[in-house]
Amino acid sequence: MTKKIIAAIAAFTTAAAPLSAISFPASPLPETLCSEASYSAASCPTPGPKDLFRQSGTSGQNEAVLRPFAVGPGLVNLSPGDSYATYQWGLKNDGEFQMIELIDQFKYATELYRAVTGDSSISIPNPVGPDAVEMRKTKAIAGIDINIRPAWDLYEKAQTKRDVIVAVIDTGIDTGHPDLQSSMWVNQAEIPGDGIDNDGNGYVDDINGWNFYSNNSVLYNGKEDTHGTHAAGTIAAARNNGGIVGIADNSHVKIMSLKALGGNDGSGNPASVIEAIHYAEANGASICNLSFGSSKYNEELAQVIQNSPMLFIVAAGNGDAMGVGYDIDHHPVYPASFPSDNIIAVGNLLFDGSLDTSSNYGPASVDIAAPGTYIVSTTPEGKYEFMSGTSMAAPMVTGAAAMLYSYRTDLSLADVKNILLASSRKSEPLAGKIGCGGFLDVYSAFVY
Repeated sequence: MTKKIIAAIAAFTTAAAPLSAISFPASPLPETLCSEASYSAASCPTPGPKDLFRQSGTSGQNEAVLRPFAVGPGLVNLSPGDSYATYQWGLKNDGEFQMIELIDQFKYATELYRAVTGDSSISIPNPVGPDAVEMRKTKAIAGIDINIRPAWDLYEKAQTKRDVIVAVIDTGIDTGHPDLQSSMWVNQAEIPGDGIDNDGNGYVDDINGWNFYSNNSVLYNGKEDTHGTHAAGTIAAARNNGGIVGIADNSHVKIMSLKALGGNDGSGNPASVIEAIHYAEANGASICNLSFGSSKYNEELAQVIQNSPMLFIVAAGNGDAMGVGYDIDHHPVYPASFPSDNIIAVGNLLFDGSLDTSSNYGPASVDIAAPGTYIVSTTPEGKYEFMSGTSMAAPMVTGAAAMLYSYRTDLSLADVKNILLASSRKSEPLAGKIGCGGFLDVYSAFVY
């Protein structure tokens, strides 16, 4: 029996904010890319569209290329000032989300027969009928979320908070997005637009970061920067301004945009990532989000990460060429499989408490799970879209790590990692697949 995901939609049984500005990503077809593929909330994706971003290459020719890991509602008072917060099930899950899959029961032998365009010949249609497809529903379970609200309450009451810079090494970020403008790190020693390296660090006009993909100060180049923009919103989007709500408080947590991936396929190379890591260290970043990977080991990148003072939050990857997650303890994906103590590798938690079928796993390599399926966040041109994958799960942990590090000024970054893992909510479906056996619980980390 051949299985094929035809549609994945969100259904809500209670009133919610309109989704006119939000579009759904295409159904997953790994190893393809279509950054412009999106669908309105009122319609379902058609069969077989391309994925939003490519995953790690598996062929010998492309295995060294680094690629982002992305494929393709809480309702009650999560953030009343943010219209789309009601769809952020990862932050508050009221059980209102539902995914519907239509699965082909039979392989289409009729693919052998094709009509000629403009010809009068007759072609054989694909079989239809009540037995042709199976409808499978996955319903959300209330409470499967990162438990953020009570953590926000504690954070607001804290008398002292540490300022934290988070480096997002990814595609670029739409720094002008209404939900991100106030969240960006600003290099105060640089004068915008004067064409001079004011601080003498070797980078001209590096106001919010640097583009290591093209070696210039242009951080945003349109839709090719969707992936990084989406990650940034999850980490620290502004609150109470009508969009979504980020995990961390952007008055104390700022995002440094370091573009190391780009082009039509959103790929990059280890050398650019290494340069970006050095820049982040030199400019005060303490936490780094890496939502990409490769099947090829790179010793220099491994050593740079291991010797860095930063804490790295890394996506575990989205499975094989068929989009089926696999054990990266036995088939490594890097940097998630690097053995460094300053890495937290993250798997993709589905809204029913299970690991998404596309998520990689491995108790020695993947440390924790976090929501990563149908995550709504910021995208270019002031928009908001759903995306899925471990690329979306990693920023959840990054935002939580930054928030905890800001809240607990007595903690080291090693402490932050240990607390996030130890305080995770244990879950039977994750046992034996995830190192800590559970998923992110921010409030538990705050009171641990």
